[in-house]
Amino acid sequence: MTGAPSPWWTPDRHADRRPRLLLRNRILAAFRAWFAARDFVEAETACLQVSPGNEAHLSAFATAAIGASGARTPLYLHTSPEFACKKLLAAGETRLLSVARVFRNRERGPLHHPEFTMLEWYRAGVPYTDLMADCADLLALAAETAGTRRFRYRDREADPFAEPERLTLAEAFTRFAGIDLLATISPTGETDRDGLAAAVSEAALRVAPDDTWADLFSRVLVARVEPHLGIGRPTILCEYPISEAALARPAPDDPRVAERFELYACGVELANAFGELTDPASLRRRFAGEMAEKLRVYGETYPIDEDFFAALAVMPDASGIALGFDRLAMLACGANRIDDVLWTPVAETLP
Repeated sequence: MTGAPSPWWTPDRHADRRPRLLLRNRILAAFRAWFAARDFVEAETACLQVSPGNEAHLSAFATAAIGASGARTPLYLHTSPEFACKKLLAAGETRLLSVARVFRNRERGPLHHPEFTMLEWYRAGVPYTDLMADCADLLALAAETAGTRRFRYRDREADPFAEPERLTLAEAFTRFAGIDLLATISPTGETDRDGLAAAVSEAALRVAPDDTWADLFSRVLVARVEPHLGIGRPTILCEYPISEAALARPAPDDPRVAERFELYACGVELANAFGELTDPASLRRRFAGEMAEKLRVYGETYPIDEDFFAALAVMPDASGIALGFDRLAMLACGANRIDDVLWTPVAETLP
């Protein structure tokens, strides 16, 4: 029987990890230089926020600010710098980069860590397809900096220099699960739970009586679609159903889907992008729906950042994207776990 692995800080284990950590540093420096050469302004955003975000399945770390009188004000560690970045867009920034430490509870595993580094950038006045070109450039830059021609994760590989495949959610569901996804969404964006349940059952996937349309959508995506993405070359999965894109504006040619895409390599999700929704009334309705779902599933909700909604009124049209830098560093370095490319992983105190 072997004992538990030695802590990350022991000299022998650090010596094994150090080459990947130095590669991580070089990739991050190369990325910063890439953005600077394109006139992006890098901003440090506050980690403490009045709201950590209003997506149903993101869980935050809660804390409190204590004033001189002893009064306590609830605060949260942000799950993304998004709200702060959009306020800076409203303030007048047009090309914005944030290299942020972000925090997500309920997440730990080979591809998840409760504290990680997110690269988030915004371009004002451009279509969200411009961000697809950014992603292709950054994948190639990461590989070039790491001195590799292939990204690897477990038994999967991808060529980071190849032009990413663009695949809509509807195409992916048809190709990999035999499901006509758009047939379960009305022209106004309303979802047909029973119609999707029948299709999921026919595809030999489990359907529970209390599954929502979103539950079934996620089950197909995880079980049948994601394992095929980014194999051989990166994949851009785009045109998400409007109900699965709370912060994205509707696509101009089909109101059933939104201007959202995710970037994959080696079956690993790396980035999430939006043509940003800036209509306060629409976004408030979407946040209300997300928080209702959060209450149903987790028994809690998060507050609304009213300052964020005030900023939306003057925020320009923009496209934005969040990239999980640690996951990308993993693929470029050939690591098997996200902890292998983190200088100081969070202690594992819970089973």
